[in-house]
Amino acid sequence: MEKTAELTPAARRKKRKLPEKQLPDRVAALLPESALYTQLLEFESRIDSAMARKKIDIQDSLKSPPSVQRTLRVYVFNTHTPRPTPSEPPSWTLRIVGRILEDGVDPDPLGGLPKPNPSYPKFSSFFKRVTIALDPALYPENPVIVWESSRSPASHEGFEVKRKGEKEFTASIRLEMNYVPEKFKLSPPLIDLLGIEVDTRARVLAGIWNYVKARKLQSSTDPSYFACDNGLRRVFNEERMKFSAVSQKITQHLTPPQAIHLEHRVRLSGNGAASGNACYDVLVDVPLPLQREMSAFLANTDRHKEIEAYDEAICGAIKKIHEHRRRRAFFLGFSQNPVEFINALIASQGRDLKLVAGEAGRNAERERRAEFYNQPWVEDAIIRYLNRKPAGGNDAPGSM
Repeated sequence: MEKTAELTPAARRKKRKLPEKQLPDRVAALLPESALYTQLLEFESRIDSAMARKKIDIQDSLKSPPSVQRTLRVYVFNTHTPRPTPSEPPSWTLRIVGRILEDGVDPDPLGGLPKPNPSYPKFSSFFKRVTIALDPALYPENPVIVWESSRSPASHEGFEVKRKGEKEFTASIRLEMNYVPEKFKLSPPLIDLLGIEVDTRARVLAGIWNYVKARKLQSSTDPSYFACDNGLRRVFNEERMKFSAVSQKITQHLTPPQAIHLEHRVRLSGNGAASGNACYDVLVDVPLPLQREMSAFLANTDRHKEIEAYDEAICGAIKKIHEHRRRRAFFLGFSQNPVEFINALIASQGRDLKLVAGEAGRNAERERRAEFYNQPWVEDAIIRYLNRKPAGGNDAPGSM
């Protein structure tokens, strides 16, 4: 079933090729206004070519999406609710939320938690794993709460943990960043060489190539090799390296980046409002708004369906024009010379009938005339015909 569904659209696209939407030359001669339609077809062809090139460019750019570095401010606080009844214990709620700061400045530092900006990704999309550890002596059943992005594809604006309890304690929070593309922490020798601590593998390789190029370490006799200076020797422990081996060699110098460790004191005193509010700033890569628009452009199929509907309507109109042109040619030929037109039509249909019946080699008009049977081969043909007949058959000469 899936293969059939994949093949059906391809067949429909084949029917909507540009030549099927073009008007024939005979129609163009009858309708001078059709030149405008031909110009529109050429313009549409240029637009389709430009859009196809742009889609390829967009797909290539999305493979290495451009991003800008912004400050993510993480807010950690808790609220508490007093005893609802003397028999029930009080409860508390730990919340972890975050907001992207515009130009690193809090828009309203005294106005409470700012509202999320819909143009930025949600808070949970910046992390691949969040671990919250409670006091195991107070909460022995489930002291560790783990959230993983792989198990929760939907993004959230924050995390919330709610428990019952009347004793204050310190909660440990571990945030593991979700870098796209994946980033690594560089080893000390590589940090000294490139001057960066955390980056992607591709940028690390590009940094090494730029380092070799800037110091002219590439071999003149064999360009696939480069000489190692003191900085490169501390990284590769080699005097001479091949470019193709760099990617494998730097693997041991790349480790997962360190997680962010936070501690929060869950306080149960006060009037129940947020208490123990703390802020932490983290640098994150935020995709450019244009990238989301490009992704939405590629994923949007409504416009393509609308264009396909218009193409089908145009092809249907062109088909009707072809039919009307053939009918016009038929009646125009009949009006100019009815007798000759009818004779030619009958002769044409007669030839078609003979082709269908397999008698295209016979000439019925010649067989009707006596001269046809006075030819030299007729006598020999009659003798052969009579010899093939049985002696006692009804078709024998003299039989009744």
